[in-house]
Amino acid sequence: MSFEITGKLIVKYNTVQRSETFKTREFVIEKSEDFNGRVITNYIKFQAVQDRTAIVDRFNEGDMVKVYFNIKGSRWEKDGRVNYITNLDAWRMESMMQAAPGADPQPNYNTSQEAFNGNSSETNDDLPF
Repeated sequence: MSFEITGKLIVKYNTVQRSETFKTREFVIEKSEDFNGRVITNYIKFQAVQDRTAIVDRFNEGDMVKVYFNIKGSRWEKDGRVNYITNLDAWRMESMMQAAPGADPQPNYNTSQEAFNGNSSETNDDLPF
């Protein structure tokens, strides 16, 4: 199952080579929401793995982005103690155009590599096939 969230990119970390064949890169977005006049700000850390570590390269800290991600969980046991680990695995990012206050941001599809490759979920034609 895939999820998506829009927020402001606030931190981009360097790519880390975890083993000879595995690399990761983390980044954080800030998501603020208004609940009955009280603004709640959350900081969400994502990871990108392998060839997806480059998805963050074309964005700058402070940019509004939409992140597409999967939730992955694993069970880890050592010395009789069990721990559960959850990762938010990002697999795609889009730039979001700045909108007027109170308006939903609109995606800037011109910067989406998937759109150039014809993989966008939205099309602009009226053909039924």
